[in-house]
Amino acid sequence: MAKTVSFLLVDDDADDTSLFKEVLEEVNPSVVFNSAEDGHQALHYLKKDGGTLPDIIFLDLNMPRMSGKECLTEIKRDEKLHDIPVIMYTTSSQSKDIEETMQKGAICFITKPTNLNDLKSILSSISGNVHSNLQKTLRVLSDTANTFIVC
Repeated sequence: MAKTVSFLLVDDDADDTSLFKEVLEEVNPSVVFNSAEDGHQALHYLKKDGGTLPDIIFLDLNMPRMSGKECLTEIKRDEKLHDIPVIMYTTSSQSKDIEETMQKGAICFITKPTNLNDLKSILSSISGNVHSNLQKTLRVLSDTANTFIVC
């Protein structure tokens, strides 16, 4: 029996969250999807007692109350959360943002695709390989996708 896969998207943009969810449901309807509007809400969700932790976190950079960088720092400091892979998922492609988030423990930096087919390809590849070969999948995506990806 295949292992259940769960994603957490942390993004304050409701349209981006809705699009992400719709595309994910289309490419892999078995993935359990949860979202949070900012870093505070994400940490509350992740730290609640008895909650199931996501297999992967997609984290936006620029959010109110707590930025993605601050949230990433808190996730990686927490013994219960630090092993969850975090992918930065943002409109930024600034080298400073990439360098900082990778140093803080993000496994990959993806600039939000402007093309729906690119988003489908990214989410399909990642959702199918969360439990095996995730790093290899991300490296292949970074070499082949039309979207800016650094791993």
